[in-house]
Amino acid sequence: MSPADRANSRRRQPRRRGSAGNAAKPRMRTVRETSAGGLVVDGLDGPADKRCAALIGRTDRRGRLLWSLPKGHIEAGETSEQTAVREVAEETGINGRVVAELGSIDYWFVTEGRRVHKTVHHYLMRSLGGELSDADVEVTKVAWVPLSELDSRLAYADERRLAEVANRLIDRMENGRQ
Repeated sequence: MSPADRANSRRRQPRRRGSAGNAAKPRMRTVRETSAGGLVVDGLDGPADKRCAALIGRTDRRGRLLWSLPKGHIEAGETSEQTAVREVAEETGINGRVVAELGSIDYWFVTEGRRVHKTVHHYLMRSLGGELSDADVEVTKVAWVPLSELDSRLAYADERRLAEVANRLIDRMENGRQ
């Protein structure tokens, strides 16, 4: 068969969708997950330069320590605010009370053969006491971080934006404009 005959022969065959390798793969299931967490701040009533937030550090697959806000799944019967208080306590050892809503982060990831669409509701919280603890198995390290350092310490841009929202809310609370 000449090259021209081969080209014409290919044109006459119906096109197949995808490659042969993709045809055998099952379609990935999409699931929705909702979590809540917070930015728990110590020293809300004190001088701005003394205010700190409790952050958690988790080691990623590459062995890097990534700092983030504590958060976790909402359990049956819980509100997102209750989940935020519980998760902050579980992951940091610090007890807190919700002061204001910071906003939500929405993202996608793939794990264990499924595509996950996750929404995380975040709250500004006042520290009520407790002791920093990294006892939670999902947490590698915990630390009090000055609010002025959150932008350089938080690993995720969405959480850095929430920290900016928290700083604006704290400024308004300080000036009596809640």
